Amino acid sequence: MKLKREMFILVLCLCLLFGIFFSQFASAQETAGANENQTLIFYWENDVFTNTDRYYTNGAKVIWVSGDLKKYGEDKRLPSWSHDPIEYVPMPERKETVKNIALSLGQKIFTPRDISRSDLIEDDRPYAGYSYFGIALHSKTRNRLDSLELDIGIVGPDSLAGDVQVKVHDLIETEKPVGWDNQLKNEPALGIVYERKYRTWQSGFGSWPEIDFITHAGAAVGNVYTYLNGGGEIRFGYNLPVDFGTGLIRPAGDASIPAAHKIQSAAGFHLFAAVDGRGVLRNIFLDGNTFTDSHKVDKEYLVADFMMGASFHYKRIKITYSHVYRTKEFEEQKEGQIFGSISMAYSF
Repeated sequence: MKLKREMFILVLCLCLLFGIFFSQFASAQETAGANENQTLIFYWENDVFTNTDRYYTNGAKVIWVSGDLKKYGEDKRLPSWSHDPIEYVPMPERKETVKNIALSLGQKIFTPRDISRSDLIEDDRPYAGYSYFGIALHSKTRNRLDSLELDIGIVGPDSLAGDVQVKVHDLIETEKPVGWDNQLKNEPALGIVYERKYRTWQSGFGSWPEIDFITHAGAAVGNVYTYLNGGGEIRFGYNLPVDFGTGLIRPAGDASIPAAHKIQSAAGFHLFAAVDGRGVLRNIFLDGNTFTDSHKVDKEYLVADFMMGASFHYKRIKITYSHVYRTKEFEEQKEGQIFGSISMAYSF
């Protein structure tokens, strides 16, 4: 019953977000320089899929990706003063390269293992929330995607993460988290992230089964996250989508962006397995606030996500479910965490 209610709430939220974004950007199509194959991507991640309620307990993100551009300034939705500066951003470029601009809104919620305690649990991860806005520049070919993203947001009570979790738990009539008075303090959040994805191998194109392998590597710098990451994904199935694979909610991790010279295809289905490893220098949700004292724990410097799942696409819609195992993120953590991730991409 809990899962059914949360899924119902999720669908309502996605419909609302879809309506807001679609009405905003579809109305601008007549004035935009390039508007074909814009893409909306929705993510929802939660440990409800494993019947737990702890650690990284909820994440939501909605992303709008522009149509393909020769120059970033071609998209007239950008303010005119930004056209010249944005062209000076050093992004990789080849003869066949095309570009995209992406805007995103997201929120993450973190809690300790025991949400029934109102006291500060010193040996468990802090309560923390993070709400943010992101703008990303993408430069891509058919087999490579370079992404540079700037995230601006807030960590702490003003992120409203605690209010969201309490309200949702009230709606679905589950145990109320009572320790949010101990959460991290308010702190402005700023981060810059770069990541490259590359389709290094492909076999069986146009036949059954199709197989490809996509690698990625990147880095993040900021007061929320500072890390180096890398990994890869193998996909096999029928009529693989021409994009950059499967991603979780992470900066510059938008894998469902259509590749350059995208082939519009009919239905397809595939299974996948993926890994992302991170060398973590800073994680505010474990290290605590940057400029003031707060609850903190001893983080693990090496963390990995292992994913398996399935994806279905039909023409312009792609729906993906990932089952994720994340290794321990802090020394006092008793075991790794398992959660589920659902994403939906729609190109229009």
